[in-house]
Amino acid sequence: MGNGTATADLEVALEKHRTELTGYCYRMLGSSFEAEDAVQDTLVRAWRNHEKFEGRSSLRSWLYRIATNVCLDMLSAGNKRARPMDLSEATPLARAALNPRPDHVWLEPMPDARVLPAVADPAEAAVAKESVRLAFMAALQQLPPKQRAVLILREVLAWRASEVAELLETSVASVNSALQRARATLAERSDAGPEGAVSDPLDEEQRKLLERYVKAFEGYDMTALTALLHEDAIMTMPPFDLWLRGTADITGFMTTIGASCAGSRLVPVQANGLPAFAHYKPDPENGGFTPWAVQVLEISAGRITGFHCFLDTQRWFPLFDLPLRLEAEADEAQQGD
Repeated sequence: MGNGTATADLEVALEKHRTELTGYCYRMLGSSFEAEDAVQDTLVRAWRNHEKFEGRSSLRSWLYRIATNVCLDMLSAGNKRARPMDLSEATPLARAALNPRPDHVWLEPMPDARVLPAVADPAEAAVAKESVRLAFMAALQQLPPKQRAVLILREVLAWRASEVAELLETSVASVNSALQRARATLAERSDAGPEGAVSDPLDEEQRKLLERYVKAFEGYDMTALTALLHEDAIMTMPPFDLWLRGTADITGFMTTIGASCAGSRLVPVQANGLPAFAHYKPDPENGGFTPWAVQVLEISAGRITGFHCFLDTQRWFPLFDLPLRLEAEADEAQQGD
């Protein structure tokens, strides 16, 4: 009888750490689904080996040790996830072609709720959000796996060097050296710093910008959209490796290859610590709207600088708990509210 209670208590104790462990594995792996698999594996290993856990460290640090080993094993294949602009030059609209690359190539989006545990300290919450933003995530993927673990544990999770050394079974000197090398690599990437441009929560100006964006996009008003985009704004569409730079190419794409998105609906979601939308486009055959993309927006100085459309809706919409269809009537009624 007592054993059943202990089992239930252990389940509750392990489950409490799921969100923060998912955040850690996501930063390590750059993949939403691999991160969730890694956490599941971590919790199963912890469950099986709980008798061996001698309580010399806290349950939390023991779980991080297991999760780190799981991630390092998964990264030993050497795969680095990336964004389209990490792999090729921008394509002029005249040469735009939609060539997909396999799933394992791409940095994947992640709902905030799955990786950002609720914390009372606003500064801590801000650091956590900045550390899952797409540019920072892409920069992390350039680091060798051990350096990545050190940087995340020290800079994002604020572990002491001695705690990281114990977790990685190495010396404090080697942790400090790995951290220095990781910081130097990130410093070389102009886009990897905290995108302080997005305040948390959004300020009035940013909220208005997003309202104008939704109106312009749903109305497919390219003049209004151009006014909201930074002149060097970037548009990406994984799994396609094509990416576009500049308002002329982006709006040109939207009115040619992307013309079927006219009349779309956008539903706000939270992804990667950034403003995001589920994009449903009209379904001419059945009426209503069908999933097209999860859009994640980057904002700076009152303009949209990045417009990242993750198109594999069969994977992303269930991850974000989004319906796989919007009815026209319900949607119109919602719009009229």
